Formats: sequence, structure tokens, C-alpha cells
Amino acid sequence: MDKLTSPQGVRALLERHGLFADKRFGQNFLVSEAHLRRIVEAARPFTGPVFEVGPGLGVLTRALLEAGAEVTAIEKDLRLKPVLEETLSGFPLKLVFQDALLYPWEEVPEGSLLVANLPYHIATPLITRLLKTGRFARLVFLVQKEVAERMTARPGTPAYGVLSLRVAHHARAERLFDLPPGAFFPPPKVWSSLVRLTPTGAPDDPGLFRLVEAAFGKRRKTLKNALVAAGYPREKVEEALAALGLPESVRGEALPLAQFRRLKELLYTPE
Repeated sequence: MDKLTSPQGVRALLERHGLFADKRFGQNFLVSEAHLRRIVEAARPFTGPVFEVGPGLGVLTRALLEAGAEVTAIEKDLRLKPVLEETLSGFPLKLVFQDALLYPWEEVPEGSLLVANLPYHIATPLITRLLKTGRFARLVFLVQKEVAERMTARPGTPAYGVLSLRVAHHARAERLFDLPPGAFFPPPKVWSSLVRLTPTGAPDDPGLFRLVEAAFGKRRKTLKNALVAAGYPREKVEEALAALGLPESVRGEALPLAQFRRLKELLYTPE
């Protein structure tokens, strides 16, 4: 493991295989052993199969396997196959070379876990889809700090939006700790954060999220004007806001999840 948790070791490993970190895949390999241990601890207990997206050089994969997890690692970059065969030699795991956004997540066992250093560019669509499946007991992952802030944001804050509400609808969210650029090789230009989501079992609610997306589609507008612009009947919107005791000047970012749920009920009630 030592050679995988230092920039010099990672550089040497890549050079030996004639490789480099590819920006197209969002490759910033974790090289901080102290942070690695904290990620594994945050993911315990391993009560179900563990899925890892973007294993990279196999650093986190190996730590999970050594901790007793049953791991399926999904990697898009086929160039890394010989590297992973070397770094994970002798360990029992399932290694799948596929785009994680195309993986059949709806078919994984109920109670599965996600533990991953996610490529930044797929984090939001992937986590949204995994939450919708309802098949995960826990999701523990590294993302760009800004994305973590959006996932855990509270109403009335600048980071609060559709992603905050999507996460809140499906799970209890925790931003556990932040990682500096130097914890990775090559170092990214931004800080990262470890997020842990514990799903509550709430199923997807397309009507609710059509409403939420309409509310945030034009952030400079009041909630009333944003919803009317999206096609909701003006009179019904005005009645719903009055029933909730909300002024017509209120903006979408002021409403917590519970009020959006109630607003949906009021707007979708048949005449």
C-alpha cells in the first residue's frame, strides 16, 4: 500500500505502465493514507455488498477489501486494467470495466453500499440515480467541496437548490470532513469533501421534483412567478401559497422540503 499512498509512488506506478492521470475521466488519485482510513471507517459496517465507482489505481478498493468488504469496482478507463490487476492481485473482487452511468443499478441487491472517490463530472447524476433506485443502505463518497455543500445545504443559503432537496427527500445527509488538494495526485484545483448519505426509504416522487425544478428554474423570480412561468395555474398557485401562510414575494430557496411536499399536494389536488 505504501507505494500507492505517496505522489512519488503513484507517479512511478503510472510511468511503469506508460500511463498518466486523464482529465477526461476526472482522475485525481487519493494518496493520503490518513484520509483513506477515515473513509473506510465512515463506510462501516459492511452490511451489504460494496460498489465502488472509479477505483483508479485500487487504493481505496484495497483498503475496503482488507477491511472485509465484498467489493464490485466499476471503472470506465480500460487503460487501468493492468494497473488494477497488479495492485489488487490476490484479492477477491469483481472488476467491471463500464461507464458507471450505464451500469444496471436498479438490479443491485437491496441494502448495497456505495463507497467511492467519485469523478467530479458524474457525481450529481450518479448520486441522483442511485438514490432513486432505493437499493442502497448507505452511500459514502468523495466529491468536490462545492457539490457536497449543495447536497447538505439548508433553506435560505446560497448553495440550496434542486440537489439539496433531492438528497433531503431520499436520505439523511452528512458532510463528514474536507480534504485539501494535496490529498490527491495530481492535486485538483479545489478542495474535496466526504459525504455520507443514509437513505430513508422514500421513493422517487416525479411530481414533487417537477415542482422543485420549476421553482428553481428561474432563481431571480418569486416562487409564484417561477411556477406560473412553468405552466402552473396562477390562481391555484396563489391559493396554495395563501394556504401555506406564505407571502407572494417568497422565493423557492426559502422553502424546506416539507413545505414543497405540502405545496405539491395543494397544486395537484383535483378541482
